[in-house]
Amino acid sequence: MAIPNGASHSTTDDELDFSDIEAKYRVEFDDGFDNVIVVDGVPIIDKSKLDKLLAKISKEFSRRGAVIKPDDISVPWDDRAGKTKGFVFIDLGNPDAAAFAASAMHGHPFDSKHTFHINRFSDIERFANMDETYIEPKVEDYRPKEHLRAWLADPQGRDQYVTYRGDDVEINWHGKPSQCEVAYAKKNWTELYASWSPLGTFFATLFRQGVRLWGGPSWEPQHRFAHPLVKLIDFSPCENYLVTWSHDPITVPANLPQGPEFFSPEDEGNNIAVWDIKSGHLLRTFPTTIYENEDPAMKKQMQWPALKWSSDDKFVARVTPGQQISVYELPSMGLHDKKSLKIEGVVDFEWCPLGDKDKEDAEKAAKAEKGAKKKENMLAYWTPEVANQPARVTLISFPSRTVLRQKNLFNVTECKLHWQNQGDFLCVKVDRHTKTKKSIFCNLEIFRVREKDFPVEVVELKDPVTDFSWEPKGERFAIVSSNDPNLGNPGPGITIKTDISFYQLDRAKNDFKLLRTLTSRTSNTIRWSPRGRHVVLATVGSSTKSELEFWDLDFTSEDRREGQNVKEEWGSGIQQLGSADHYGVTDVEWDPSGRYLATSASAWRHTLENGYAVWDFRGQELEKHILDRFKQFIWRPRPRSLLTKEQQRQIRKNLREYSRAFDEEDAAEESNVSAELIAHRKRLVDEWNAWRARCKRDIAEEKRSRGQKLNGEHREEEKEEIEEWIDEVIEQIEEEVVE
Repeated sequence: MAIPNGASHSTTDDELDFSDIEAKYRVEFDDGFDNVIVVDGVPIIDKSKLDKLLAKISKEFSRRGAVIKPDDISVPWDDRAGKTKGFVFIDLGNPDAAAFAASAMHGHPFDSKHTFHINRFSDIERFANMDETYIEPKVEDYRPKEHLRAWLADPQGRDQYVTYRGDDVEINWHGKPSQCEVAYAKKNWTELYASWSPLGTFFATLFRQGVRLWGGPSWEPQHRFAHPLVKLIDFSPCENYLVTWSHDPITVPANLPQGPEFFSPEDEGNNIAVWDIKSGHLLRTFPTTIYENEDPAMKKQMQWPALKWSSDDKFVARVTPGQQISVYELPSMGLHDKKSLKIEGVVDFEWCPLGDKDKEDAEKAAKAEKGAKKKENMLAYWTPEVANQPARVTLISFPSRTVLRQKNLFNVTECKLHWQNQGDFLCVKVDRHTKTKKSIFCNLEIFRVREKDFPVEVVELKDPVTDFSWEPKGERFAIVSSNDPNLGNPGPGITIKTDISFYQLDRAKNDFKLLRTLTSRTSNTIRWSPRGRHVVLATVGSSTKSELEFWDLDFTSEDRREGQNVKEEWGSGIQQLGSADHYGVTDVEWDPSGRYLATSASAWRHTLENGYAVWDFRGQELEKHILDRFKQFIWRPRPRSLLTKEQQRQIRKNLREYSRAFDEEDAAEESNVSAELIAHRKRLVDEWNAWRARCKRDIAEEKRSRGQKLNGEHREEEKEEIEEWIDEVIEQIEEEVVE
């Protein structure tokens, strides 16, 4: 464009209007600080540890889904002291990411001494200029929440159980015949299987998306845990934590929501996840355990549970076979003392359970002063023979890691650790081989844990032991042994012959003595009543045998209670109460009260006569249901009683008074049943008489319409006389004739 004569470039630029172009291409500068957060509670360090600190902070934020780099962190410096000031600034890039990081990481434990406290940088000015005039908050309407243990307050004291058939899941009340009813039913409630938490508070169902927990009288959803394609779950003993496992490694798609309850990129490739049940937060993930020198071509069954909990939920541990046991503290899930227990050749371990007395002592210690000494946890592990070193079983206390007892073992093929549920005894079932390694026999190494120096008793057996079970809260145990030549490789249709033996601690000699042996049985499973004393011997998983034997190990104790002077021989109190048969039985489980036993035949194992049956402790069948596509039956567990030992003692002392009230209820129920039966029969008779009278009228009307005379129309209706003969025996005399 030509410039007019006498005009300059500057004059022309001033006359042109560029406002529309400037508005269109204006660059907006973010002069706010909404994308910056202030993190307090950071360790105070010198410059030598700065890079390590920034890397650790970045890792912690990234694990919770707030991905940052060390370059995004600004560290204020105290030049005079040559150290940091204990807080940092982090630039998240945008306000949404900053808001998410603040909510996800606020209150996060960085280590045992430092916890993050996070604020938005833009909030500092708002806090400084905050109006301090008090405004009374609006009171929200109180919404009472359902009690998750409301079923314990059932007036009839009934238990619950769940059944899973086809796509239908039902939760049922179990009691007297008139009290049995469905508490809740839902279709497609689970896609895989169902499970109760250890104390019965939660009901867990599994879906492709993860796990859901339900509870309360209305069975509303309580929590959910997003672990896609989950296959196995395990609760901690106190129901504080949940472990989930999936065969498919964790993957984190780009569109996956971020937060403390979701997986982050750092979790990719792992299979096991640990969750906090109360908050729903993900605590940590692990890969599936890799066995030392394992051949990738050979498929080895995974040990489950992969993580094992201490009875107080304070620790969880996992074993790396052949190398170490790693113990993690809860709830931080940090490695205890930042190091594992290095144990060459370690194969397996088990935590010692806490008995009722231990729990009472722990509750008293928690209420007492902080200086009160608390009992440490204990775990047992075993190592095989390595080079010239024998196999070994070791007891250690934790967290002090003090070795309490060791026992060397020789010619060991395999060991199994069995704790008694009160933590009084530990039985190590040792499978030994002869020097030629052609035959296997078994020893039981029993540690008396409550006594000084942990004395060990040895029970030597000639045959392999296929099942071992302690009596709950008792000093007895039962074993299944067999010398059947088909034991190692049973073919189809072959039944293994077994012997069942009962042992008890002889306090006079301080060793375990044989009570009785039941020979030539087919039973392969032992199920003790939760109350002890009663035991069921079952043949499970056999296609030809399905026997159930009900035994009482204290049958003569009733005579002792009644004051009879009974001279009892060792083992004479064992008495069989009954026997039964449930074809194709796959599962056997006592209810929490120890009064009823449930047996079931699951379609997961076979498809012949699936269903379940309920028996009393004497072996009398109470109900049986044959249901096609039946999969699962589980009793709902009960928590420990809130009654003290003294209160329980008083109840046992006055049991006759309580029994009288229950007897009256039973009599009233029987009378109600009888009254209902009489009313039902009377109603049937009335219906029959009404139908008969109606038929007579119809016949009479039909005859009149035809012009026929009715029989006896002008006579009085003939009366029908019925004679009833009753024989009554007044007296009966028996005479004996002697020839």
